[in-house]
Amino acid sequence: MKTPSRPTPPRSVRPKKKLGQHFLKDLNTARAIADTVDACPDLPVLEVGPGMGVLTQYLLPKARRVRVVEIDRESVAYLLQRWPELAPDIIGGDFLRMDLREVFDGKPFVLTGNYPYDISSQIFFHVLEFRELIPCCTGMVQLEMAERLAARPGTKNYGILSVLLGLWYDATLLFKVPPSVFNPPPKVQSAVLRLTRNARTSLACDEGLLRRVVKGTFQQRRKMLRVSLRPVLAAVSQTTDWSALLAAPDLTRRPEQLSIEEFVALTRRIEDAKNAAASAV
Repeated sequence: MKTPSRPTPPRSVRPKKKLGQHFLKDLNTARAIADTVDACPDLPVLEVGPGMGVLTQYLLPKARRVRVVEIDRESVAYLLQRWPELAPDIIGGDFLRMDLREVFDGKPFVLTGNYPYDISSQIFFHVLEFRELIPCCTGMVQLEMAERLAARPGTKNYGILSVLLGLWYDATLLFKVPPSVFNPPPKVQSAVLRLTRNARTSLACDEGLLRRVVKGTFQQRRKMLRVSLRPVLAAVSQTTDWSALLAAPDLTRRPEQLSIEEFVALTRRIEDAKNAAASAV
């Protein structure tokens, strides 16, 4: 990753709709978000989408290294002007395309930011890819997203990300943020959350298959599992007889009724049925 060159700096940065930018302008809120990284002390920090640095200014005084990644060239130019000492730690690029092992030489770090709402799901899936490097992730997202990540089984917000993030992280909604603290104000409520890596180190099933089960069933979340699982099972194996598995009484439930551990167990049952069918041939 190259340190960006110094273009002519702007006096300020205009929020760009195509980048989903809503710049935080309330300093008390910015300070409160910055303080969320203290849940994981002694680790360096990577901030996503610093914009004009309203959050960055409260991260820099902390006794740890801070790096920022920004896709907007105008924002990069502003940051270089405002904090020239930060220049080696300003990464001009797309967070979603980054190999996060390169940020701090393969060492763990805290991720934070005022995340663009239109790509927040992608950001958290990217976090999952590098979960061993990110013991703590904090930041601001749309309230609906925060509620989804922190949702429990049996609730309307419980869904794909609730399960897949919940496998590896404990999510806590810390506080809500009104639209009035942004420029321009978004049309939705916002919230700050924290993801803390849990104690899980491995799964009792194939992780790729688990993702297919979770995504496939929640795509038909109003249907019983014995119905929504059929396309998933057909993709797993067209030669396996799945009738016994699909006839199980617990598959009359819907996906939002299953806990994370029950999704793991269901995936394991699918693997076992497939392996049993293969060994019987």
